This record gives sequence, C-alpha cells and structure tokens, in this order.
Amino acid sequence: MEPLPQRFATTRWSLILAAGTGHAPEAREALATLCGLYWYPLYAFVRRRGHTAEEARDLTQGFFARLLERDDLATLDPRRGRFRAWLLTALKHYLSNERDRLQAVKRGGGESLLSIDGEEAESTYGLEPSHDLTPERLFERRWALALLQRVTALLRAEWVQAGRESLFEKLKGCLMDRTESSYQHIAHDVGMSEGAVKVAAHRMRSRFRELLRGEIAQTVEHPHEIDGELRHLLAALG
Repeated sequence: MEPLPQRFATTRWSLILAAGTGHAPEAREALATLCGLYWYPLYAFVRRRGHTAEEARDLTQGFFARLLERDDLATLDPRRGRFRAWLLTALKHYLSNERDRLQAVKRGGGESLLSIDGEEAESTYGLEPSHDLTPERLFERRWALALLQRVTALLRAEWVQAGRESLFEKLKGCLMDRTESSYQHIAHDVGMSEGAVKVAAHRMRSRFRELLRGEIAQTVEHPHEIDGELRHLLAALG
C-alpha cells in the first residue's frame, strides 16, 4: 500500500467535525463545503425515491439545515463508519419523519445553508440512467462521480499553478484512455515528442491516483480501509 502524503493529515472527518462545532464562521464554512460535495448525490437519492423536483430541492436543503440546527455533526464519531454511509442513513431517517417531509422547511435562522439551482439539478438528474438503479445505487454512483470530479479539479489546479494548463487540457482524457493514437495526436498538437507526452501522461495518472487515495483517506477512519473504498468506487461507477 502506498504511504499517505502528509498533506492529508487534516482529514475530511476533521472538516465534518468542525462543521458540528457550532455557528462560528469556520463551522459554517465547513458545512458549506460539505453541502457542495454531497448535495447532488442526496438530491438524486430523494428524486429517485419518487419526490418531485421541488420536493427534492426543499428536502435536501432542509436536511442540511437540520444537521446544523440539531448539532448532529457535533456528536458524529468517525469510529461509526464511513461518512457517506452515515449521511445516507441520516437522510433516510429525515425522510421517514412525516412532519419534516411535509414541512420541508429551510432552517438555520432564516438563512438558506444550501442554495440549489433547480434547473441545474434537474438538468443533471435528467441524464441519470432510468433503469436498474435503486435510490441507494444512484447515490453511490453520484458520490463516486463527485469524488472523481473533485480529484480532477484538484489535479487541474496543480497543473494551472505550474503553468501547464494547456497541456493538462490535452492530457486529461488520457487519465482513462491510454491509446497510442491519443499520444500521437497530443504530441503533434503541443509540439512535444510522443515519448515526452507519454511521460507527462504517466505522471498525471500517478498524481491522480495519489490525490484520489488522499481524498478517500479523508472519509475513512483507518488507512487500511482505502483500498476497499477504491474497489467500492469502481463498482459504483460500473
């Protein structure tokens, strides 16, 4: 197993626990980050359960608001398991409460903790497979895709900072596709040798795997759980 980089000493669990410490600016910022990461997988789950787009939007917003209102995150223990599993279970409990479902209120002192663009949400949901995916499987799939999108964004930011944005845009397709023709075309477009392009693509994939393992490390309690989560991620995408 590859050693975890030191930069991942501050884990996603730390972010989650910070979000439950109260209404301080850092706590609300942490919760806003969590909302950004997980709102759509949860929204898709609610929609697949049969709720309308408006209901799903209100329920998803209300769910995150309730997490802060009731300080549920403050009592969360990383030893209880993976955060995504806890979050989905908490949402199911929330939906099962008829009073909360009917009220679908936006809590948090009158402020909306999560602003969902209804058109964007439904546009994305309209692209979801319409068969063979239970609400739970759809949630897992969207969690996996959100994680890959986040890792790709982190990787892109590193290449932009290094002044290699143009090369990144050419090479990002090689994260999954290693065909020789891709390397040949890219080499021609960027004025590099095919060998140099292959080396750059190899380094990109290696860094992508490192970042992915690091992101997963932030959602589990022990490093030995990372490989299992990676397998789960690939299965969710399948």
